[in-house]
Amino acid sequence: MRADPPDRGRWLAPPLVDALADRLAKGEQSLLFLNRRGFAPLTLCRTCGHRIQCPNCTAWMVEHRLVHRLACHHCGHVMPPPRLCLECEDEDSLVACGPGVERVADEVALRFPEARVAIVTSDTLWSPAKAAEFVDNVEGGLVDIIIGTQLVTKGYHFPNLTLVGVVDADLGLDGGDLRASERTFQQIAQVAGRAGRGVKPGEVLIQTRVPDAPVMAALVSNDREGFYAAEAASRKQAGAPPYGRFAALIVSSEDAEVARGVAQRLGAKAPVAEGLAVYGPAPAPLAMLRGRHRFRLLLHAPRSFDLQRTIRDWVARIDWPAKARLAIDVDPYSFV
Repeated sequence: MRADPPDRGRWLAPPLVDALADRLAKGEQSLLFLNRRGFAPLTLCRTCGHRIQCPNCTAWMVEHRLVHRLACHHCGHVMPPPRLCLECEDEDSLVACGPGVERVADEVALRFPEARVAIVTSDTLWSPAKAAEFVDNVEGGLVDIIIGTQLVTKGYHFPNLTLVGVVDADLGLDGGDLRASERTFQQIAQVAGRAGRGVKPGEVLIQTRVPDAPVMAALVSNDREGFYAAEAASRKQAGAPPYGRFAALIVSSEDAEVARGVAQRLGAKAPVAEGLAVYGPAPAPLAMLRGRHRFRLLLHAPRSFDLQRTIRDWVARIDWPAKARLAIDVDPYSFV
């Protein structure tokens, strides 16, 4: 994407656009993968910079233009798109930032108005009947370009699908998740497997701004064993799972001061043991979720450490108010 960037206001790079045109000319099918539902992940005011955020979560409201609403993908809160900025009340100043599958579909429709497009997300395939209808349409040659999220990464066999384009391969690498590279490799490898499943050969184009990242090099060379060996060595050096252990303790309450106070008391009585590190308390990466304020303590210990018993003894030393909740996640899969 640094060498062949898309045109301004577009999201598909020229080599991918050319490949789509080639498949359309040949009567073959293509798949564009972007693991982001909706039209745009953020709505921003050009006048004052205000970003429309969910009232219940520390998350931006995602624009879904097909159903004319803004939605939070964490708690489900929905609202109509405002005409005025909620902060400065300026009119016609709100702009959609970034692409979702609906926005990519709009670009495809502008570039290839003759193409028959299917958008595949949990918003469109919400029942077994809808999924069956989609499969029948693709197998019957009624779809030229599929644009979808992770729903299309596995389980489908379309012999005439010969091109897969990964629109934003770097999307899963953001954030502090230690499994980010692993998940990105698995997801892109799975969606790449949709191309060339019949007699016709397949091609996969990956749009990335970090082509030198180990996960991208491994995907291009199809070096699964090499990637996992490098990932395992990195985990071992850091003492991360499966060579070490993490545990997240998240204190939450509808009252921010209650949650903060309990988390601070918990931190003040943190256990001290050889090899054990306790970080926090600090606001969780998703500091508010479904109307509850969240503070996190993170424990890091060797693999042989008795983490469960240490946490059980530690938590028992704290008086818990009725308004506070504690969630304990040992070796968490999610770090939000």
